[in-house]
Amino acid sequence: MRKKTICIDFDGVLNNYNGWQGEDNLFEMKDGCDEFLNKVSKIYNITIFTTRKKSLVVEWLNKYKLSKYIENITDKKIPAEIYIDDRAVNFDGNYDNTYSSIKEFLPYWK
Repeated sequence: MRKKTICIDFDGVLNNYNGWQGEDNLFEMKDGCDEFLNKVSKIYNITIFTTRKKSLVVEWLNKYKLSKYIENITDKKIPAEIYIDDRAVNFDGNYDNTYSSIKEFLPYWK
């Protein structure tokens, strides 16, 4: 059976991002990242989505020995079963709830 794709944002999900500090600062790996990707990769093909330079993300993944879990890196919204992002608001079908979530939104690291 072919695994479905999951898209995981890079900054703030895989690393200890705490605000933009330049394109070369990719921050340290977030604690538990390796275990998380290992578990997820057993049931999904993992695509990393980011606006960062792909070559820098590849270097970062290699540095932390995470490349083995990753199928793809993209800056495009591709078809996926699930998206994981530290800056997402989930649309629950109700615009009023969504608007309230937008007004109150802060990423976890702020």
